[in-house]
Amino acid sequence: MTNSHPSAQYSITLRIENAHRPGMIAQIAGVIAGEGGSIAAIDLVHIHRGMSLRDYSIECPSLEHARHIIKALKLLDGVVVKSSSDNTFLLHLGGKLEILSKVPLKNRADLTMAYTPGVARVCEAIHQDPRVSFNLTIRKNCIAILSDGSAVLGLGNIGPEAALPVMEGKAILFKEFAGVDAFPLCVNSQDTEELIRFGEMVGSTFGGINLEDIAAPRCFEIESRLNDALDIPVFHDDQHGTAVVVLAGLINALKLTGKTAADVKLAISGAGAAGYACVRILRSFGIGSLVVCDSQGSIHAGRDFSHSPAKAWIAENTNQEGEQGSLQEVLKGADVFLGVSRPDLLRRSDLERMNPDPIIFALGNPNPEVMPEEAEGLASVIATGRSDYPNQINNVLAFPGIFRGALDARAHEINESMKAAAAHALAGMISEEELSADYIIPSVFNRSVSKQVARAVARAAHDSHVAHRMPKGIQL
Repeated sequence: MTNSHPSAQYSITLRIENAHRPGMIAQIAGVIAGEGGSIAAIDLVHIHRGMSLRDYSIECPSLEHARHIIKALKLLDGVVVKSSSDNTFLLHLGGKLEILSKVPLKNRADLTMAYTPGVARVCEAIHQDPRVSFNLTIRKNCIAILSDGSAVLGLGNIGPEAALPVMEGKAILFKEFAGVDAFPLCVNSQDTEELIRFGEMVGSTFGGINLEDIAAPRCFEIESRLNDALDIPVFHDDQHGTAVVVLAGLINALKLTGKTAADVKLAISGAGAAGYACVRILRSFGIGSLVVCDSQGSIHAGRDFSHSPAKAWIAENTNQEGEQGSLQEVLKGADVFLGVSRPDLLRRSDLERMNPDPIIFALGNPNPEVMPEEAEGLASVIATGRSDYPNQINNVLAFPGIFRGALDARAHEINESMKAAAAHALAGMISEEELSADYIIPSVFNRSVSKQVARAVARAAHDSHVAHRMPKGIQL
């Protein structure tokens, strides 16, 4: 489904020259609006010899719409499109990251302490006790974003080079929302053993590893074995970041609707990395009935999952009634739908099979399993993974604060208690007075989110005995 709303991801800047006479700007703006564009800004460059030169910043619904706008403008009498720029590509020119020094090098003394010979004293101290590397190097506040490019966003297996812009973006989010330094490591291998060995080898440089966009089922084994091998937290955000935010949203949705976890039936579409993690965290939360569907229908004990340990676990630990059939059939009598799969799976008629006032979390991205418009007037709460609808279930609400808390506590892992604490802290950001059908999850731009999540995670790390230290100001 093509995006119908203008979006910054398809923003363009057109430099347009036109005859300097009344009505020209309105005429140009009319063409842009007629082709689906939205003008964000108009900047005058100059007026010279009866001609005006202006830059028009335009948000478009798609690249195709942008092309139509340019084509239509070129047909206007007295208008010349001098140049066009894709603002998303401009933002990426030269990459989105750089390395900055924290210390000055203004004289010989600075150089002597920062590098040779003074640095040798610090090296010797770390050699005697490697643990002090967390205080005397970047490890204290630096994580690796490790990817093989095998499951990037909705693009699939596009390889390490093409994955790099996403990992750079992830690093920006870590820094912006939690002050965590992160560096992308896109590895040219999709061999499980090689990725594990790579993670083991670079672990001594970082305070944690965030696994990103690694396809299931390899991601499960890589995360598990790296956690066993390293004394730093290893966290696969595609699994657990999604699960934490889903639980937070569901806590508030249930509170809003007066339903209890133990009494609801929850139908899930998707049994990949995110689906598996959601099942685990929701089961621990106490959801009464969980039924998961993959592309073949409901997952139950009668199916053979010898090829998939994750689906075998789901079959053993969910769907106790042994429901069989398609997703549409499983939806009958469900109170909650959670989609972490693919777009356009459901219609309004499918949702009408659910219990009255259902909760719909359709998180397929960029297009959900069912569009919110299909559920309007039927669902009590609707959430998506998109920023152009209310209740965006976005991992950025979780992973910066989770790693901030883990680093502050110098935790050697991020365990289930820490994830649950993050979810409850996130849900608690919305007061009883603020809670509404359109506001069950805080905004990604709420700067208090990562701080609250970090405190809860650090406290949970201490309580579950995986913390090597406790940051100041944390109430125990």
